[in-house]
Amino acid sequence: MYDYDLLVVGSANADLVISVERRPAAGETVLGGDLAVHPGGKGANQAVAAARLGARTALLARVGDDGHGRLLLDSLRSAGVDTASVSAGGAPTGVALITVDPSGDNSIVVSPGANFRLDAGDVRDAERLVRGSQVVSAQLEIPLETVAEVVRTLGDGNRFVLNPSPPRPLPAEVLAACDPLIVNEHEARVLLGDALTGEDPEDWARLLLDAGPRSVVVTLGAEGALVCDASGVRRVPPVKVNAVDTTGAGDAFTAALAWKLGSGAELAEAAAYAARVGAAAVTKRGAQGSYPTAAEVDALGAGGGTPDDTKDGGR
Repeated sequence: MYDYDLLVVGSANADLVISVERRPAAGETVLGGDLAVHPGGKGANQAVAAARLGARTALLARVGDDGHGRLLLDSLRSAGVDTASVSAGGAPTGVALITVDPSGDNSIVVSPGANFRLDAGDVRDAERLVRGSQVVSAQLEIPLETVAEVVRTLGDGNRFVLNPSPPRPLPAEVLAACDPLIVNEHEARVLLGDALTGEDPEDWARLLLDAGPRSVVVTLGAEGALVCDASGVRRVPPVKVNAVDTTGAGDAFTAALAWKLGSGAELAEAAAYAARVGAAAVTKRGAQGSYPTAAEVDALGAGGGTPDDTKDGGR
């Protein structure tokens, strides 16, 4: 019996969000709306999203001993996340500067702050927590060596999920542990680099799987997602909603997918549920404040909920 359904090892940021009519070009200044400050960071976002869905969730992270850090801790605790392994102090809380255009698309610049103080020693100190969690999820807004130490600390029964954002080349030991590796189109292109051939996301998924992960998920925004494992590539249809703000939607998707996998769902089934969670999140502004409860996800109905097989060339 595991103590937690999901342990998230990752970042916690304050999101500073401004709505703009359009994002500025180089050297250009544009006027935006009022500044809004929200709790965010890919790690904290995933933890809150999973907890709101009902998962027993813990977060291993670092924040500053400052107002932004207190904002984050309050949000995590109010969602039901165990914050016993969130350390405070040593550096300012990480900050994400976000612009959102009228279509809901965003651009983000992150100042890591305390997130880059989360090191391999913190992971070793949390070995019991890591091994006591059904699924362990990580991202790359913390040092890559910290993520590698998470992989080394996993027990035989733990499942590891990675969203390599912001993307960078991954060592073989990290890739080999991913089940799944979750990427969007931009992240897929960066990870594949010179290996990228053509514009077919199904080919990207196969190439990424060949690089070493046990399974791969490629998210395609309004086009849904692809899941890929040894059985082939399958498509997860999109869930149609009116998007207001896409900030944090990918984190909601990852959290829901990780939780469902831990509860025994097959990859395609878990991705279909995660698509509904991500769709619900984009109908509200902000990241953590937009994340749905399980009841709100159910209210979306089953639209986009059944994956369909994609031709896989016999592979």
